[in-house]
Amino acid sequence: MTASPAAIAVAFGGPSPEHDVSVLTGLQAARELGRVGRSVTGLYWSKTGDWYQVDPALEATAFVEGVPRGAEPVRLTVGPGGGFASAGGRFGKARPLAAAVVVNCCHGGPGEDGSLQGALDLAGMAYTGPTVAGAAVGMDKLAFAGVVEAAGLPALPRRLLEAGSPDPGFPGPYILKPRFGGSSIGVEVVEDLATARARLGANPHLRQGAVLEPYRPDLHDLNVGVRSWPGLALSAIEKPVRATASAEILGYQDKYGGGEGMASAPRELPAALSEALAGTLRDCAMTVAELCAVRGVARIDFLADGETLFVNEINTVPGSLARYLWVDPVVPFGQLLDDMVTEALERPAARFSAVGADGAVLRAAGSIAGKLG
Repeated sequence: MTASPAAIAVAFGGPSPEHDVSVLTGLQAARELGRVGRSVTGLYWSKTGDWYQVDPALEATAFVEGVPRGAEPVRLTVGPGGGFASAGGRFGKARPLAAAVVVNCCHGGPGEDGSLQGALDLAGMAYTGPTVAGAAVGMDKLAFAGVVEAAGLPALPRRLLEAGSPDPGFPGPYILKPRFGGSSIGVEVVEDLATARARLGANPHLRQGAVLEPYRPDLHDLNVGVRSWPGLALSAIEKPVRATASAEILGYQDKYGGGEGMASAPRELPAALSEALAGTLRDCAMTVAELCAVRGVARIDFLADGETLFVNEINTVPGSLARYLWVDPVVPFGQLLDDMVTEALERPAARFSAVGADGAVLRAAGSIAGKLG
């Protein structure tokens, strides 16, 4: 594999509950990009929203207390000629950060909901991963469910839950989830609607919105990776293993407790599935990828009982960038990253255009004061 000489900035961290896992993913990606010949800079996004340039060779323990020693403050500015630059001292001039592409490893929160993507678009910076629209749909569990339902794909019913919401139309027990959130953070299993409503004020992860769906203890998790460059392709299918057979859901500790992000979580890979179920899952995954305009590498999660399949959600910036899923076909992590960088350079996430704004409407507008009167 021949690496491009383009300089890369790997962004990780962020003001998100998934901050710590994002640090792991970012450091893994930075190491691997260095191995395939890229010039790499670390961009640490702190829990308070500040940006720092850091040594990409740091270990995870350097970030336990927050900003590591030796970190240099940087600022992200938008507009023509924008991007990341050193903050500069009282008399020093800010120095632009040499980076042709930002590799986005920021899980959850503003790194995965379109906020960071929009800022980078306005700054004119190339980046990996979802577009603003793709990120927003993926992070909004209610909107994603609507897209899936409209496409006729199999899915469990999912309803918005507020204090005065009507009966959802299906009996408990229920799974209660943050409407905007990644991973399993804030997810609860509750027995009845009264309990679900009571949790709205008690669970801090539900304060921006919550969704309700039926809890099916007979269902297990199935996941598949999807990448968009050089063409749309799927990974092997995995069946994650829960901490105990009696666990109600695949929890955050199941996914990330091994110390390497999602890469060290226990799993059956490739999953032992019937040809019919595997085929249905792959067909659904390709449809979801097209509907959500997947860019870079994503992971699509399903629920199944061995015969029946349900689309669950999409993770547009998945843990460990789903590097562990590419065993059939085999795609080395370095190639996965290098392809993401190539896509970012050759297929920008956004192209703004003022075509059609020819001034005709302004010339015919007349007096603004007259229109207000």
